[in-house]
Amino acid sequence: MPGNAVSFDYPKGMSFRCTKCALCCGDTKTRVRHILLLRKEAERMSEIISKPVEEFATKIEGHEPYVYEMRKTAGEGKCVFLEEKTCTIYEVRPLICRFYPFQLETTDDRKYKFFCTKECPGIGKGKKLGKNHFENLFQRAYRQLKDNTAKD
Repeated sequence: MPGNAVSFDYPKGMSFRCTKCALCCGDTKTRVRHILLLRKEAERMSEIISKPVEEFATKIEGHEPYVYEMRKTAGEGKCVFLEEKTCTIYEVRPLICRFYPFQLETTDDRKYKFFCTKECPGIGKGKKLGKNHFENLFQRAYRQLKDNTAKD
């Protein structure tokens, strides 16, 4: 972690349990999904599935540190790694997928804040998520971003 403990805001008292609906894995009637990938994530996936990155992702610009966007199925707009309602790369899924239904942003006053999407049917179900849950997400993001920028 950078310096000492980093402070961030998070949705307090929120309950969440994944309902395995796969809504987060593709486009909906009201939202076009962009599953962004860090370079290291794409390389790791490529290694695991033994396919070149270009077969499952498209190079993008202007979304740094993300440099790829996951391809989606024609017509349905679902992640190419979604079969039925199961992620076939779950163990190496992207950071953006691990965070869902939350995302971490930097506020205007340069602090970190977790936001939550209201579209996920798992919000309000399951156990209440405490600060520890969001600290773990934050630390994962920090490690992956640091790993992504490390020189090979």
